[in-house]
Amino acid sequence: MKCGKAPCGIRYAVRRGGSAVGYCALSIRCGTRDEQGYHSGIAHLVEHTLFKGTERKNARTINGYLDRLGGELNAYTTKEEIVLHATVLKEDLPKAASLLFELATSPVFPAGEIETEKGVVIDEINSYKDSPSEDVYDRFEEMLFAGHPLSGPILGTVSSVRKTGPEELRRFVKEKFVPGEMAFTIVADLPEEKMEKTVLKLSGKFFGQGDGAGPEACSSPAPAESSHARKCCRPAATRFDKTVSKRNHQVNCVIGGTAPSLYEEKERIATILLCNILGGPATNSILNSVLREKNGWVYGVECSYTQYADTGIVAICLGCDKDNLDRCFKAIDKEITRLQAREMNESRLKAAKKQLLGQLAISSDNGETQCLSMGKSLLTYGMIPDDCRIRGEIEAVTASEIKEMACRLFSRDNLSRLIFI
Repeated sequence: MKCGKAPCGIRYAVRRGGSAVGYCALSIRCGTRDEQGYHSGIAHLVEHTLFKGTERKNARTINGYLDRLGGELNAYTTKEEIVLHATVLKEDLPKAASLLFELATSPVFPAGEIETEKGVVIDEINSYKDSPSEDVYDRFEEMLFAGHPLSGPILGTVSSVRKTGPEELRRFVKEKFVPGEMAFTIVADLPEEKMEKTVLKLSGKFFGQGDGAGPEACSSPAPAESSHARKCCRPAATRFDKTVSKRNHQVNCVIGGTAPSLYEEKERIATILLCNILGGPATNSILNSVLREKNGWVYGVECSYTQYADTGIVAICLGCDKDNLDRCFKAIDKEITRLQAREMNESRLKAAKKQLLGQLAISSDNGETQCLSMGKSLLTYGMIPDDCRIRGEIEAVTASEIKEMACRLFSRDNLSRLIFI
């Protein structure tokens, strides 16, 4: 892998893959939490409307540009990033990469196209009301970080979307889409030198050459020392226990609280392992074993861990029949108490680490996943963590650290609960 910083300030990383398919992504460090001074949901609306026209291409041309090559063009918005990404045959990567740069640097936001796309976004907002399992989590996060930029819904509201106009979209892009807050990543079966030259050529074309210096090699600071951390303060969490009447067939619930941030490396790794043990995707995770496999009380249950620059969220999410809700609560409390009361034995901890390492390896054995992960790492740390280092950090987690993290994350003082019934 080769990584560095172009003269204009954009960071990049390229990695050789083993497939006829190539992946590229432009990651921009601005998301929902960066909307102060703008209407709620503008980051997501920008992501949607970048495809509606540039100074050189109209919406129809953009939509068909990669389609006719058999490729795909997509994007997504999170609380902290907007990401544009493309998948094409490896020989077509320069065209895909050029299109991503063009979309980010010269969107025109034509008024008619914007109004049409607002209808799509509003439909997306309304569709969440038909998906209580997603709605309940968004509402939980909003209540947990009440008054903080992280509390805002990614999609915005129907009212805020309707009020957002082309001029506001242009102002947001001009302010937020700057090279120093971007990362470009490629994974393809091509020489890394060739891919690096493509990035440097395109960044120079669309952003200029900066101070005229050559590309700068990536530094490798420890995450805690990274100069790429956002200039923000850890939000104060609001505790609550609330039940909302939704009159749905299924009860949906979130139990959780704050967790380590992206920059609390040791605690972050222990939390990832703990959440995988407690409610990871495998059927042998504790909550899956007890609530679903043994008793059949739920269709699905998970313990998720969402990481942000200044905080995180650990959340147990489940859906069940109303008659089984109390049984689920008692079982969850019982299993958490066990994790808090005594350390896991060595053989069980070793098996849990092996499982997590296997899941991560299988997940990352995908070019698109690698490409997107590389962009996230560059924005967060300014470098790409080495696979061996990540493995070593997971292997180093002790039973006492798992116990301590269970006590910290699932203490009565940290937990909140939201029920849609």
